[in-house]
Amino acid sequence: MPRHTIDDIMTQTNARPATKHHGLSAKTLRRLERASGRLASASVVAMEQRLPWFSRLPADQRASVLMITQTGAAGFVDWLRDSQEALKLTTEAFRSAPQELSRWIGLRQAVGLVRLAIEVFEEQLPEFAANETEQAALIEGILRYGREIAFATANSYAAAAEARGAWDARLEALVVDGIVRGDAEESLLSRAAALGWDPGEKATVLVGPPSSDDPPTVVFEVRRLAARLGRPILLSVQGSRLVMVAGGPTDGSSRDDEVLGKLAIAFGEGAVVAGPTVASLAGAHRSATEALSGLRAVVGWPGAPRPVRSADLLPERALTGDPEAERLLIEEVAAPLEAAGPTLLHTVDAYLESGGVLETCAKTLFVHPNTVRYRLRRAAELTGRNAANPRDALVLRVALTVGRLARARGLW
Repeated sequence: MPRHTIDDIMTQTNARPATKHHGLSAKTLRRLERASGRLASASVVAMEQRLPWFSRLPADQRASVLMITQTGAAGFVDWLRDSQEALKLTTEAFRSAPQELSRWIGLRQAVGLVRLAIEVFEEQLPEFAANETEQAALIEGILRYGREIAFATANSYAAAAEARGAWDARLEALVVDGIVRGDAEESLLSRAAALGWDPGEKATVLVGPPSSDDPPTVVFEVRRLAARLGRPILLSVQGSRLVMVAGGPTDGSSRDDEVLGKLAIAFGEGAVVAGPTVASLAGAHRSATEALSGLRAVVGWPGAPRPVRSADLLPERALTGDPEAERLLIEEVAAPLEAAGPTLLHTVDAYLESGGVLETCAKTLFVHPNTVRYRLRRAAELTGRNAANPRDALVLRVALTVGRLARARGLW
């Protein structure tokens, strides 16, 4: 008998109303019921012969496919008797199967198995029909039944993927929250590894306002942007702030600053602060702490770039009472200047007091302007801050003030 196309069968279906038994006699249904196991076995044999990857599966996995196919064959007979109720029961029975299959068979492969099983059924079903009318009804039935099973399989895979995605999102939020709170490193690293994060990846924490009130929308947009930039990220929307951990070979170059600037596009309107880049996720808590401190203090610098490094907000952070900022100002600015000797420290003080006027500073110190230039250049080499730059001048002034206050309190 020639194979019927889907168009032919759907035309026949539309031309006549379906009956409860699909026009099949009780004798034909009994034959099918007795032969369901044989049909299932023939389907698995065809899978082994036509699908090379299937024959390489372990025996227990092939046995699972056979069992699922037998369930489908038995469900087909029940579906022919009562399509609505039987299909509901069959799809429910199949709902848990793809959860097991998905561990070692992808969706494309699972649909291929269903397609091949339907082809085997279509080839062998006519021999069970009493006449040509029943043959056409069987072919129509297996095509429609196979379509429903394929849809049920796809839906189950989609549900499993959504469940995994939801679990991954919760796990990711736990990792980011652990970074912010400074949880135990081992548990945090193991969770991050489960999300595919390389333990040796450098990390930079960025914080700022989210771009939307809908967290899933924020996550989608950030991930799409990070994928375009080729940077691994971990992120979590925590109320009115978005915390992002960006990975990658960051060495402080202009290229890295450009990447951070592009990642900042994913944040909403307002300031975005980037903490220091750390060697691995194990040290990300320090980056998060400084970034959050900078976010609280950035309001004190209206002209701050976006994103702004937390190290560039040391004066504002110190004014908010951040002890870490005070420590960094002393270690990186005040201490090197004091260690260089009173002459260099006195020159920087005099230059700042003169409002940055070189000649005035030179007259105050009774030295040549070139001497002042040399000393300021030496101070810049020691601290990384150029007193002629207004922003660096503020850092120098606050650092020297913090150092004197700490010394007066006996803290330095």
